[in-house]
Amino acid sequence: MEDYQVIIIGAGPAGLTAGLYTARAHLQTVLLEAMIPSGQAYMTESIENYPGFPEGISGRELIERFTQQAKKFGLEILQFTKAERVELEGGKRVVIAGEKRFSASALIIASGAQANKLGVSGEEEFAGRGVSYCATCDGAFFKDQEVAVVGGGDAAVEDALYLTRIARKVFLIHRRDRLRAQKILQSRALGDPKIEFLWDTVVREIRGEGAVKELVLENVKDSTQKELAVGGVFIAIGQKPNVDFIRGLVEMDEQGYIITDQNCATSVAGIFAAGDVRKKALRQIATAVGDGALAASAAERYIEGQEMK
Repeated sequence: MEDYQVIIIGAGPAGLTAGLYTARAHLQTVLLEAMIPSGQAYMTESIENYPGFPEGISGRELIERFTQQAKKFGLEILQFTKAERVELEGGKRVVIAGEKRFSASALIIASGAQANKLGVSGEEEFAGRGVSYCATCDGAFFKDQEVAVVGGGDAAVEDALYLTRIARKVFLIHRRDRLRAQKILQSRALGDPKIEFLWDTVVREIRGEGAVKELVLENVKDSTQKELAVGGVFIAIGQKPNVDFIRGLVEMDEQGYIITDQNCATSVAGIFAAGDVRKKALRQIATAVGDGALAASAAERYIEGQEMK
């Protein structure tokens, strides 16, 4: 058993900010991350709405800066260490990761969320062979090809705009007749001649031979179907929180997001949640950073209270 004062799960903006704060507070802290690099922020090509960078900054550079700053104050980061479950043992919160066990007085969950899947035939078969959930990761493989993006929110529109720099044409497939993305993103996409919108449409099947060749589409209003020839499809239809390792221990909403109070405290004393894994109205880097700071401060107060008993 490796003992710490604070354990943080997740190396995104929330986890790294929490680690920066607890390390600066001289709390012995370890941050566990299943994969490096990881996280939605890291995979974002250009971030325009994080304060302090008027020209924008890549997600990769921003996360690397967060990491360097946290390490400067002594944060210990263990890569490729996946939390599998959490247990309560006396006054400790114990995280099991493979054959390793970590214990601490306080636990901060900042494990983020992952992309939802369509659940259609061909999606699993062609994953990594034309089916992608990250345009900035895989877009370069589709230079001068025709590709599709599925979704109507910020992520889908951002992916479509990014892909116009690489692909010959981008089809944006949305099950409704209007976008849900921010107005500024909608304006850019609707004015881009390389983007063609397929409204009231869903993907029913992904077909190919070794790689994606076409999509079977269905109009949700009249149920008519057609084939669309594309070299790749980028799926951006929302996300689900990474909470399997703690499911059943802390209170969650119907979607699995962790319910907290205004200080990021969960229903279990000494366990806090920050970032995209937490139930809240807005999931952005700026709000994740705020969550990380709040969770760290609350964890520090909790530890102080326990030590006074």
